[in-house]
Amino acid sequence: MSCGARQPATLELNLRAMRELIGKTQADLAEEAKTSQGEISEAERRKDHLVSTLRRYVKALGGELEVIARFGDRSVKLHGV
Repeated sequence: MSCGARQPATLELNLRAMRELIGKTQADLAEEAKTSQGEISEAERRKDHLVSTLRRYVKALGGELEVIARFGDRSVKLHGV
């Protein structure tokens, strides 16, 4: 990376806001994720999530989930989770 290159901004959103940013409805996402709109609604209200649920949700939006653990000034991208 060159000295003048800037990192893209990281947005901090909940699941609903992320879905809306992508421009999908709960029904759209449910169809992509092969689940029900009710399950999408529950996931968006839940405070605690399984990584597999988050991965499926993000994949249905067309994205890829990465899990990063931060330790002060060090970050570790976790594989196999």
